Amino acid sequence: MDRPLPLRAVPALVVLLVLGLLAGPTPAHAATLLSQGRPVTASSSEGAGTPASAAVDGDPGTRWASAWSDPQWLQVDLGAPADISQVTLNWEAAYATAYEIQVSDNAASWQTVYSTTTATGGVQNLAVSGHGRYVRLYGTHRVGGYGYSLWEFQVSGTPGTPTQDGPGVTKVTGSQGNWQLTVDGRPWTVKGLTWGPPVSEAATRMPELHSIGVNTVRTWGTDGTSQPLLDAAAANGIKVVAGFWLQPGGGPGSGGCVDYTTDTNYKNTMLTEIQKWVNAYKANAGVLMWNVGNESILGMQNCYSGTLLEQNRIAYARFVDQAAQAIHAIDANHPVTSTDAWTGAWPYYKAYTPSLDLYSVNSYAQVCQVKQDWINGGYTKPYIITETGPAGEWEVPNDVNGVPTEPTDQQKRDGYTNAWNCVLAHPGVALGATLFHYGTEGDFGGVWFNITTGNEKRLAWYAVRKLYSGQTGGNTPPVISSMNLSRTTDVPAGGTFTLTTNVSDPDGDPITYTMGYNSKYINNASGLIPAQFTGNGTFTVTAPQDLGVWKIYLYARDGHGNVGIETRSLRVVAPPVPGTNLARGAATTASTYQADGPGAPYPPQAATDGNGATRWASAWADPQWLQVDLGSRQAFDHVQLVWESAFGKAYEIQVSDDAANWRPVYSTTTGDGGADDLAISATARYVRMNATQRGTAYGYSLYEFGVYRS
Repeated sequence: MDRPLPLRAVPALVVLLVLGLLAGPTPAHAATLLSQGRPVTASSSEGAGTPASAAVDGDPGTRWASAWSDPQWLQVDLGAPADISQVTLNWEAAYATAYEIQVSDNAASWQTVYSTTTATGGVQNLAVSGHGRYVRLYGTHRVGGYGYSLWEFQVSGTPGTPTQDGPGVTKVTGSQGNWQLTVDGRPWTVKGLTWGPPVSEAATRMPELHSIGVNTVRTWGTDGTSQPLLDAAAANGIKVVAGFWLQPGGGPGSGGCVDYTTDTNYKNTMLTEIQKWVNAYKANAGVLMWNVGNESILGMQNCYSGTLLEQNRIAYARFVDQAAQAIHAIDANHPVTSTDAWTGAWPYYKAYTPSLDLYSVNSYAQVCQVKQDWINGGYTKPYIITETGPAGEWEVPNDVNGVPTEPTDQQKRDGYTNAWNCVLAHPGVALGATLFHYGTEGDFGGVWFNITTGNEKRLAWYAVRKLYSGQTGGNTPPVISSMNLSRTTDVPAGGTFTLTTNVSDPDGDPITYTMGYNSKYINNASGLIPAQFTGNGTFTVTAPQDLGVWKIYLYARDGHGNVGIETRSLRVVAPPVPGTNLARGAATTASTYQADGPGAPYPPQAATDGNGATRWASAWADPQWLQVDLGSRQAFDHVQLVWESAFGKAYEIQVSDDAANWRPVYSTTTGDGGADDLAISATARYVRMNATQRGTAYGYSLYEFGVYRS
C-alpha cells in the first residue's frame, strides 16, 4: 500500500543549488543522459502510484518506491552497451544507506562500479566508470522502516550503437537440420522450466532459477498481469515463452469445445486479444517467443469425431497460421510457435500453418520418440519441447488397485535427465526444452510433477540444476529407497496397517516424517489430508473412514528445505462383520434403479451379491427404498450399509413379515456415508432400507446391504 507522499515539494532552483553543492567530481567531457524514458524494471513496487518507470520519466514530482524489505533493486535498459560516467540518485526520504551501482551487458552477470555503506540520502551525483547496456541500483540496507524510493535515477555517459539484431531480438537461424535459436545474435539453447507460481512472486523466485542455469520459462497465457513476470525474467537474464490459450486447450476435452469451422466471433475475439498483448509486450526484454495454443489439436478428439473432428483440426491449424501472421506483422523480433500434446499435430501445422517459425510439443514418456517422428514426417522446421519430464498419470501401468502407479522420486529424477538427453540427441533441430514443472503446489499433481513441492526441493530440482548448470553437491534430499504396505487391497475403514520404508539422507541429517492421504480416485479431490500414524521407519497408520482407493504419501524431510516423497495406493473396505450374511444372494427389489447411463445398469441385486465393486443406484429423487427377502423369518443382530458417494442422510431400517406392514428398528437423520454398521436385533422375513433424504444431489447408491446373524 502506498504511504502518504511527504511534504517534499522542492522548488526547482533549490534542487539545482543542492545538486551543485552535493555533486562529486564530474567528467571533463560532456556526458549524455542515457536513461530517461528507457525501459526500467524493479525488484518490487510499493503500489500502482510508485512504479519503476517514475524514476526515469524526468519528472521530479513522481517517484519509484519499493516494498519494505531488503534487498531491492532498480534497473534501466539503455538499449545498447554504453560507456557510463555518471549516475545521479535523487532520493525521497526513504533512502538507502548501503547500496551498489552495477553494470551488465546481459542483465545476468553484474559488475560493481560504485558501492557505499554510509549514504545519507538527498541527491547523490556519482562519478563512475563502467561499460554495459544495463545499469542497476542494488540496495542492501534502508534507513527507517519503509522501502527504497527515488524521485529520479539518471545514468549518463557516451551512448553505444545498437547491434544489427538490436536489443531483445530472437531469431531462428540456419538451414535444414542445422538450425539454432539466437538472442541478440548469440546462440540460445532453451534450458527451461514451465512456470507455476503466482506472477507476484516472480521477482523473488527468478534469481533461484538463474542460479541453477535456467534461461527460459514457459507460460500458457499472456494478459494484463504478465508484465511483472516478464520484467523479473529479464532482470535475471531469463526469457519467457509467452503463451496464448486457445480452446479446447490443456489436453483431451478440457477448456471448452469451440467450433473453428463456424465460430467466427470466437476467432476474431482471440485474434484481437493476441494482437493486443503482443503490442503491449513486444519490446519487453523478457520475451523469447510467442506460443499460440496448447494441446488443442489432440484435445478436439473429445469434442468431435469423424469428419467434423478432421474439419475442426484443419480449421484450428489455419487459425493458428492467421494468428502467426498477425504476430509477425506487429513484432518482427520474436518467432512464433504452437504447442500440441502429440507429434500427430505436426502434419496439420505442416499443411496449414506455414507461418510458424518452429514447432513445439509436450511429450513425457515418449519424448525420445520425437526425433524419429520428426524424421519420418519430413519436416522442414525445428522444434522445442514445451513440456517433458517423468512419465505422466496417463502413461504408467495400473497397480493392484487399478490406479496409475506413480513413479518413485528416483524415477522422476531420472525422467528429467532422460528427457533432456533425448533433446540434446537431436542437435540442430531440437532447440531446447522447458521441463515440467516449476511449481509449489502440494496437491496430487504437485507431488507428481513439481520439482519444488510445497516450496521444498526434491531430487528432481537437483537433477535440473546439474543438467542446466553442471552444479553438483550441496545438501540434498533424503532418499526413500523402498516403501511397502502390509495391506493394500482390503484395509478396513478406520483400521490400521503397517507401512515400512527404507530412508537414508546423503548428508547424514536427522529425518522427520509426515504422511497424508489423497482421495482423487474416490471423489476427484486434488488436495491432501493429514494421516495419523505412530512409529519411525516402521509405522502403524490409521486408514480413512471413507471407502474406496486412496493414495498415502510419505514425506521425509532433512531440516534444510529438502524433501523425499513416496506414495502408494490402498483400497479401504467396509470393516468385516462376523457371522452369516443372510442377505447375500437373496431376492432383492427396489423402488427404482438406474438402467441407463455410464456404467449402468445398477440393479437392486448388485447390493446383495457379495461383490464390493458392484452397486445399486436409485433415481435422483426422494424417497427411495431397497428391500431384501430372507426367504423366511430369520433372527439377525447386525445390518451393514456400504454406501457409494451417493449416500443417505436420513433413512430407516424397517422389517416386515409380509412386505406390506413395516415397523422401524433403526432411524437416523445424520448419515454421512461410508460404512454404516448398525447393531439391530430383530426377527423378520423382509428387511428394508427406506431413505427419505439424500446426502448429495444424486440418488442413493449402495455397494452392499448386509443382514447378519452372529
